[in-house]
Amino acid sequence: MEKDRGLAAAFGAFIIWGMLPLYWKALSSAIPIEILCHRITWSTLVTILLLLLWKRTGSMLKALKDKKILLTFLLTSLLLSTNWLIYIWAVNSDYIVESSLGYYINPLINVILGVLFLKERLRTPQWAAILLAAIGVCYLTFAYGHFPWIAIVLALTFGLYGLLRKIAPLPSLEGLCLETSILCIPALLVLLYLGNHGELAFVQQNGTIQFLFVAAGIVTSLPLILFGYAAQKLPLSTLGVIQYLAPSLQLCIGIFVYGEPFPQEQMIGFILVWCGLAIYALEGIMKQIGRKKARLEA
Repeated sequence: MEKDRGLAAAFGAFIIWGMLPLYWKALSSAIPIEILCHRITWSTLVTILLLLLWKRTGSMLKALKDKKILLTFLLTSLLLSTNWLIYIWAVNSDYIVESSLGYYINPLINVILGVLFLKERLRTPQWAAILLAAIGVCYLTFAYGHFPWIAIVLALTFGLYGLLRKIAPLPSLEGLCLETSILCIPALLVLLYLGNHGELAFVQQNGTIQFLFVAAGIVTSLPLILFGYAAQKLPLSTLGVIQYLAPSLQLCIGIFVYGEPFPQEQMIGFILVWCGLAIYALEGIMKQIGRKKARLEA
C-alpha cells in the first residue's frame, strides 16, 4: 500500500514538472524576470504557511543562526533562481525541446559532479552512458549546427544545486523555504520597480491569469512535497526511471502542442543521449536487483 502511494506521489511530481511548459506559456504576457519574481514570492508564502501548519519551523530557524548553512543556501538560491529564469525564458522563447534535453542529461551531469567533488567511482556502464550522451551533445553541436547551451546550463545549474543540497542539512521543504526567503526581498523590489514603471503584467491581466501568478507558489512547492514523500517510499532506482517522465512530457509538449521543429539531425542527437540514459537506468536497476539477491542469500 505504501509503495502504491509512493508511486502515485512520484508520478504526480514528475507529471507536474513535465506539464510546467503549459503553465509558463499561460503567463507569457509577462517578461521572464517578472514570472520568476512571482514564483519566488508566492513560493515563500506557501512554504512558510506549510511549515507553520506542520510545526516544522524549528530546523529552519536554527539554520538562520549558522553562517555556513546560510552561505550554502545563498549559493543554492542563486543556482535555483538562475535555473528557473533560464527555463522560463526558454519555454516562452520556443525552446521547450532543447530545455527537455537539459533534464534528460541532468542525471549524467550528477554522476560527473559526484566523481569530481565527492570522489565517487564510475562503473563501466556509467562511463559508457556518459560517453554516449557526450557524443549526442557533440552531434547536436556539429551536425545540427547549434550548441545546446540552454540544455547544458539547465543541467549544470540543477546538478550543482543538487550537489550543494546533498550536503546541506535541511529537508526539501525547509530548504526551499530558506532559499526563496533569501530571494524574496530582491524579488519584491523587482516587482515594485516594474509596477512603478507601468510594466507589471500582473495588474494588467484578468482574474484567471492573476490567479495563475499566485498559484505559482503551489505549483513550485507541491511537486517537491510529492517527490520528498516518494523518495521515502520507493527505491532510488525506481525514482531514477520515473524521473524521465518529466522531460518526455516537455519534449512532447514542445513538438505536438507548440509545433517546435524536431528535424532528423536533432532527433539523432537525442537518440544518442537516450541510449546513454537507457544504459545508465538499466545498470542502476540491475545493481538494485543484485543487492536484493545478496540480502536474501545472506
